[in-house]
Amino acid sequence: MSLELSLGFLEKDSLFLNNKYSIFPFVLTALILGGLSSSDTANDLWYLELNKSNLNPPGYIFGIVWPILYILMSISAFRTFTETRNLFLIQLFFNAIWSWLFFAFHMPLIALLNIWILIALNVKLMIDMIKLDRISGILFIPYVIWLLFASYLNLFIVINN
Repeated sequence: MSLELSLGFLEKDSLFLNNKYSIFPFVLTALILGGLSSSDTANDLWYLELNKSNLNPPGYIFGIVWPILYILMSISAFRTFTETRNLFLIQLFFNAIWSWLFFAFHMPLIALLNIWILIALNVKLMIDMIKLDRISGILFIPYVIWLLFASYLNLFIVINN
C-alpha cells in the first residue's frame, strides 16, 4: 500500500475525516498514546525523584480525571465537528505529545512550552465552541481548567528541578 493511499483518510475531502463519528477514534488514540508514556510513573525513578508541588495529586487521580476529560472533549468535538474539526485535531496532537515529551523523553521545559501552546489552542477552541453550541463550550471548560492546573504542575517542576 502506498503512503498516498495509507494517508488518504487524512485528506480534507476524505469521507472518514468528514464524518463526525471519526472524532472518537482520534480521541481514543490520543488517550492511549498519552497513557502509554505515563502509565508507569509509580516506578519511574526520574519522575519519583523530581521536586513536585504540594498540590501534585497522587498518580491514580490522573487515571480518573483524564478519561472523564476525554469523554467531555469528545462530546464537545462531536457536537461542533464541522466548524472545529481542524483546530480540535491540532490540539489533540499537542495533547498526545505532551506526555511523551515529559515522561518518556524527560523534557519538562519543552513539555511546558507544549502545554502553553495547548492552552492557547484550547482557549480559542472553547470560545469557538461556546459561540457555536453553548453546551459544547461548557463541557470543554473542565479540560481547559485541568490544562491550566497541569501547566502549573509542569512549571513547578521546571523551576524546582
